[in-house]
Amino acid sequence: MKDTILQVIGDPQFPEGEAWRRRRFQANEYIVREGDQDRIMYLVESGSLRVSGRVTLDDRRHIQPGLCDLGAGDLFGELSLFESHARTASVIAIEGGTLVEIDCRRLSRYLDERPELGYQVLKRLFHVLIDRLSQANERVEHLFAWGLKMHGIDRHL
Repeated sequence: MKDTILQVIGDPQFPEGEAWRRRRFQANEYIVREGDQDRIMYLVESGSLRVSGRVTLDDRRHIQPGLCDLGAGDLFGELSLFESHARTASVIAIEGGTLVEIDCRRLSRYLDERPELGYQVLKRLFHVLIDRLSQANERVEHLFAWGLKMHGIDRHL
């Protein structure tokens, strides 16, 4: 995915400062917060980030478990390419670095005008989404198995 996005941001027809911009971030800085709404996609150039969700426990306490870590070459916020919606997770810097913020409205128009490149971007994007879905399925299976064991249900199966 990184190579096709680099091809896009390297094109003078997709100008820096208008269609995308480079951003530096520091450790512990929020990049996006769960619930934010925008049309920005991010490419991590350097540094490391943690994606986390907010979970409410039975006694109304909240925890923010890490869902995954991101590093150089990783992309997030890719669903913004298709529509504006509230962010489903927060992304927080573990260590400082840089990322590229891409305006998805501009990217969508740009790719519509270049269907061959658009196809390549979408094809790679599907691979990213498939990998994330597979990881999520695996995590759900492990949590389900853990829950069965913790409640003693596994011995009845």
